[in-house]
Amino acid sequence: MKLSIIIPCYNEDNTIKNLLNNIFDVDLSIEKEIIIVDDGSVRNQRDFIEEEIRKKKVKFIRLQENQGKGVAIRIGLKYATGDIFLIQDADLEYFPSDIPILLEDILNDGANVIYGTRFESKPHLMTNSHYLGNILLTKLTNFIYKTKLTDMETGYKLFTKKVLNTITLKAREFEFEPEITAKIVLNGFKIKELPISYHYRKAGYAKINWLDGIESMFILFQKRFCPNSKLYQFLYEIYKFHLKIVINKLVRYFKKLYIR
Repeated sequence: MKLSIIIPCYNEDNTIKNLLNNIFDVDLSIEKEIIIVDDGSVRNQRDFIEEEIRKKKVKFIRLQENQGKGVAIRIGLKYATGDIFLIQDADLEYFPSDIPILLEDILNDGANVIYGTRFESKPHLMTNSHYLGNILLTKLTNFIYKTKLTDMETGYKLFTKKVLNTITLKAREFEFEPEITAKIVLNGFKIKELPISYHYRKAGYAKINWLDGIESMFILFQKRFCPNSKLYQFLYEIYKFHLKIVINKLVRYFKKLYIR
């Protein structure tokens, strides 16, 4: 058995080295491979982990342009050779020391999907907007898909090759989370949650915002009620590739005016 750890990475100069050291320190009962996909960072993340790449401790893929977390994960999965797959964010919000706990039920009890939940209590230092957004999306998921999740948006998702071979992922950005959750449930797999440690990022900035939350709602409804609707897909693309961009530009513009 082998665990493939997929790390999508964008401008994580301050954390990527420490993250790798933390992963190396974890004692696993199975073989592991680490795949970093640099999603067009301003500075090539290879600069910070050249030694690890040279020693073949990690596989490194560099995308020339920023294409989104979903694209980076999908590319990482194509290079993965494991039997089990873990998505690991690069911002040090999630602790690799929890990986053995997440692995246990897959190795010993035959589970196919494990989500690490942050919400046994309110995560340390998480902003109220992110906290409420996560709760809202999770409750919406539970209502639509008849699940009992506490953290649909968690960055710690562990799943087997059986799951990966059953679903087709198309997400480009942060809609990866609702897409994979919807397709896992609709294909009859049960998601088991286990509590994990969590600390809101200390460096850099959170790249997800409320517009991504609206997009997640689009995906949740689409996959459940109208996966083949061309009209719904057209409306979704209008939002994703046009309206969302315009709103983001307007928000940045008014923020600059306010700061002045």
